[in-house]
Amino acid sequence: MTTSKQLKTIGLLGGGVIGGGWAARFVLNGYDVKIYDVDPQAQRKIGEVMANARRAYAKLTLAPLPKEGTITFVDTPEAAVTDVDFVQESAPERVELKQELLARASRVAPADVVFGSSTSGILPSQLQRDMTFPERLVVGHPFNPVYLLPLVEICGGDKTTVAARERARDVYELIGMRPLMLKKEIDGFVADRLMEAMWREALWLINDGIATAEEIDDAIRFGAGLRWSFMGTFMVYRIAGGEAGMRHFMAQFGPTLKWPWTKFMNVPELDDVLLEKIVSQSDAQAGTRTIRELEVLRDDCLVAVMQGLKQVGFGAGETLSAYEKKLFSGATAAPTKIEAPIEVQRRRITADWADYNGHTNDSRYMQLSSEALDVFFRSIGFSNDYLATGRSFFTLESHVRYISESRVGDEIVVTAQVISLDAKKVHLHSVMAQTDGTIVASGEHIYLHVDTKLKKACPIGSELLVLLEPIAKAHAKLPKPDGVGRFVGQSIK
Repeated sequence: MTTSKQLKTIGLLGGGVIGGGWAARFVLNGYDVKIYDVDPQAQRKIGEVMANARRAYAKLTLAPLPKEGTITFVDTPEAAVTDVDFVQESAPERVELKQELLARASRVAPADVVFGSSTSGILPSQLQRDMTFPERLVVGHPFNPVYLLPLVEICGGDKTTVAARERARDVYELIGMRPLMLKKEIDGFVADRLMEAMWREALWLINDGIATAEEIDDAIRFGAGLRWSFMGTFMVYRIAGGEAGMRHFMAQFGPTLKWPWTKFMNVPELDDVLLEKIVSQSDAQAGTRTIRELEVLRDDCLVAVMQGLKQVGFGAGETLSAYEKKLFSGATAAPTKIEAPIEVQRRRITADWADYNGHTNDSRYMQLSSEALDVFFRSIGFSNDYLATGRSFFTLESHVRYISESRVGDEIVVTAQVISLDAKKVHLHSVMAQTDGTIVASGEHIYLHVDTKLKKACPIGSELLVLLEPIAKAHAKLPKPDGVGRFVGQSIK
């Protein structure tokens, strides 16, 4: 058995929720699958899972996916493992059923074909019992939805070879997963044991009338769950220990393990041996990063997660969206100094705005100009109340000029200037510059005022014009900004 063996066709034993997820992940990564499942509705159900997975992958990455693999449904487990390069078993969690299925399939599959089991808690040594060439079985425990969540726990049994474990690791990494190589087999493995502990405590909280199911879920998804998505428990606690790190955290909070906070009081004794083990492993995990650097990383990850959730309007993203709406609805002071271009926004370039060169991504200048001019519109009374009357501005044209460079950490000042104004249109220009005056980009936009119900242009409201017209008159006396009216491809003098 070698870890470099080719991978073209996968045999899937079981096509339920987990098996269907495996099918989607393999097929979308270009591999053919053969599926055995006794459910007469399996083909329909897997087709629906495939549709969801395609939709998710279209949002997940802009990278081009390989040509999809094929799906073949077969009538026996033996047919599912014939002429395949890897097998993934995802039958229901019944030991006898899995043992029988693996025994039948292993009698047909060549000795060098590794079997992975999706079991969420059965020991691999039990599953190997009746197999032919049992040394090629590993647990490859995924998490739902399999086609999106990267974690897969790899655990060998008493007879599993190192080569089988490494082959499984290679296969799972090929399809974009993050293998967690367990050193010992244990019921429930690692992730499920952690989830089970929380689940048991949650059941007690409901049983004792402390919290409802929704309140418990909210406690996770609006709090620690956001941090767990990128740092886990130990790194989060290391940061909580401040500059002294994990040792200080354990000294401060370790004794609370003896307090009756939970129903689970059977905890290991925090003696010097365990303490040193935890501290040394935490030090290795943090590497050379200081607490301040870890805090910055934590903050950047939290912002990324919450911004991502905002795009779907759920969880902490829904809360962030409501907060932003409240901020936007707040009164924006009308400009008082209108004899020059009006400063409307200052924005520091953050890491998520940078491209592979470390420069601000081109698209961000359009975003920055657009957001800044939104501030300008709000300053003249273009508010939620105004929008509620069925009137709004639609963008007709935009043009961004890239003049210099900006990098992560740079503070950019954006000014707005009215180029022209008539009854239904306003022509605005923005300049984006470093604090020393160096211009990095400019944006030019023409906005049409519309009746949103009739879907046609209409006159700008008088409540806006009372502030907009004096600015337009003052700015008409200013020199036209460099580049106004340029078009793409126009020669530069």
